[in-house]
Amino acid sequence: MEYQTETMNMDPVPVNMPPQMATSVTNVVVTTQPQINNALMVTGTSGHRHWSTGLFGCFDDIPSCLLTFFCLPCMECKQASRIGECCCMPYCVPGGVIAMRARVRTMGGIQGSVCNDCMTLTCCGPCATCQLDRELTNMGVL
Repeated sequence: MEYQTETMNMDPVPVNMPPQMATSVTNVVVTTQPQINNALMVTGTSGHRHWSTGLFGCFDDIPSCLLTFFCLPCMECKQASRIGECCCMPYCVPGGVIAMRARVRTMGGIQGSVCNDCMTLTCCGPCATCQLDRELTNMGVL
């Protein structure tokens, strides 16, 4: 069997392009290094805002103040349902109310820590429960 080989001319050939197809070269100057973006993190670890109402703003919302005062378990179960948890979560899960407060902080990008949540609920539990309810309302969580 015989194979025929051809040689191709590899010399560059100038090509005339119409003006609309001509390309331009631009220089890009990087002034800051690209940041690694973790697609799994929704928010940062520190939050970007404070609570929308103060801890002792209980009388700004009289209905939630009265419900919290007369039936604290009812209010906490209602809040658990509002954030998508089982209504029994505050009393069936150890540290459930602390977990709820931490979850709302995370959902809303609120600054704070679990230790701060624990101390707030221990020292001012009913006021913290009212604050959590006002925050859910202000965030539009029904």
